Amino acid sequence: MNTIKMALLSTIALFFFSCNGFESDGSKNIATIYYGGDIITMAGDTPEYVDALVVRNGLIEFAGTYDDAMEIAGGNHQLINLQGKTLLPGFIDGHAHFAGFSAQAIGAQILPPPDAGAHNISALIEILNEWNTPENRALTGWIFGIGFDDSVLEEKRFPTKEDLDKVSTEHPVLIIHISGHFASLNSKGLEMIGITAETEDPDGGIIRRMPDSREPNGVLEELAAIPAYSRVLTPASEEALFEFMKAGQDMALSYGYTTIQEGRAMEQHDLLAAFAELGFWKLDIISHIDYAFAHLMDTDWYSKEYKNNYRIGGLKLTLDGSPQGRTAWRTQPYLIPPHGAGSDYAGYPAIPNDEDVIALFELAFKNNWQILTHANGDAAIDQMIRTIAPVAEKYGNEDRRNVLIHGQYVRDDQLDALKELNVIASLFPLHTFYWGDWHKEIIGDSLGNRISPVRTALNKGLHVTIHTDAPVALPNLMRVVWTAVERTSRSGEVIGESERLTPYEALQAITIWSAFQHFEEDTKGSLEAGKRADLVILDRNPLKVDPQDIKDIIVVETIKDGLSIFQLY
Repeated sequence: MNTIKMALLSTIALFFFSCNGFESDGSKNIATIYYGGDIITMAGDTPEYVDALVVRNGLIEFAGTYDDAMEIAGGNHQLINLQGKTLLPGFIDGHAHFAGFSAQAIGAQILPPPDAGAHNISALIEILNEWNTPENRALTGWIFGIGFDDSVLEEKRFPTKEDLDKVSTEHPVLIIHISGHFASLNSKGLEMIGITAETEDPDGGIIRRMPDSREPNGVLEELAAIPAYSRVLTPASEEALFEFMKAGQDMALSYGYTTIQEGRAMEQHDLLAAFAELGFWKLDIISHIDYAFAHLMDTDWYSKEYKNNYRIGGLKLTLDGSPQGRTAWRTQPYLIPPHGAGSDYAGYPAIPNDEDVIALFELAFKNNWQILTHANGDAAIDQMIRTIAPVAEKYGNEDRRNVLIHGQYVRDDQLDALKELNVIASLFPLHTFYWGDWHKEIIGDSLGNRISPVRTALNKGLHVTIHTDAPVALPNLMRVVWTAVERTSRSGEVIGESERLTPYEALQAITIWSAFQHFEEDTKGSLEAGKRADLVILDRNPLKVDPQDIKDIIVVETIKDGLSIFQLY
């Protein structure tokens, strides 16, 4: 990365400024009035509509009646007729991995239906074969894709090196599981990253083996897999790097993002910061730094203020793995253990020693760093609570806005404890569609209905957001809103009807509530005078369509600081 970063200031700058720079329309001090559609301010506990919105110099100047807007805008202004479309504040995801968007946008499309066509291993191999061209391989030197899902594949298993050797034995292949916590490689790929029968399992990770053998079968779990991603997905040239970054940003803009999170930055920080130095980013990016790279918190990038649309917002701690991948750490065994595991298998911790976790919370608290904690299983959430509580008592706990990320199997008593600790719950109801049926198989019907208990968390008084965790799935926030409202699985079954949000609450969770999570509620998240003109225009109103149709709403335009940065047409 460092070599590429140095080259950025020369080669990439030429690409960017010659073909992708911002264009000025000379409209400084000229007001723009949006009118003629549903303008939802997101400013209160109930929906509030206004007739018109006035934007000037990148800020919202007025939200209210059309006549007042005309008077405030003055004689020299621009009128934009929404033509019945819906205007909202720009979207803010509660948790995502923006640095991974580029690989999702460019790599082989191996998500299962309805997002792509990888419904079985044969189809997955065919997709990889079609993607395997000299031009695509030249991007990184690897054949790669993100998003296969063993729980949806007809074979109900992970592809192995034997499967992926059918794609190529000459070129390395790596595919990343939809959870982001597993990878499968072909024989050449294992050779390239140096994993052999003699390689020991790393702490917090597992190298799966062939039956009755130490020979790797190609499947890597957790910290056996994750460190390889940056190596495999590093663009091989400056031109490829530019193509990656542009594709990732364009995808985010097409889904209405104006602020986005990189939720576990490691080496990715250097890349995001380098592009920020070039003025490349059109949307705001907030990184939360993996605890193993905590030294990055001591740089100038850690700030409440953006520098060229980028900043570090805090630290990220990961305590367990993926529930759908059955590496989430539970207090009860999974009903269907993974291949090779015993009937008492309940997942496992990422950091087994509580004292190590306490030390990381201490590091964050004493430096007043916001900390996001990934914990899915209830045993991991127990560990989070018992390790953060004494640190919060020692250092005080006012307005830190620490966050539980995912919390799929969080219990009611744990939500009470999190409320006492002033922890925000960023939950993941997208699981109800993608893996709701699978959760019921692996943990049981009653517990499966309680995944991502957003309604219960709200009723208990917690601050709540919802998120995509993209590139775990496509960064489609309308699908996130739909899952929070409908909670319908792939099979059509409702997964926990009592945990549904209203459409308005779900929109709050990706606008004003998420702005609060990121300490930005004073400048973003609602259409109010003085806030930044971060806007999104939808083809339909999520509050007026049949709830089952929310998932089909599309983004027509994305506007950042008053500038249009994406247009569908």
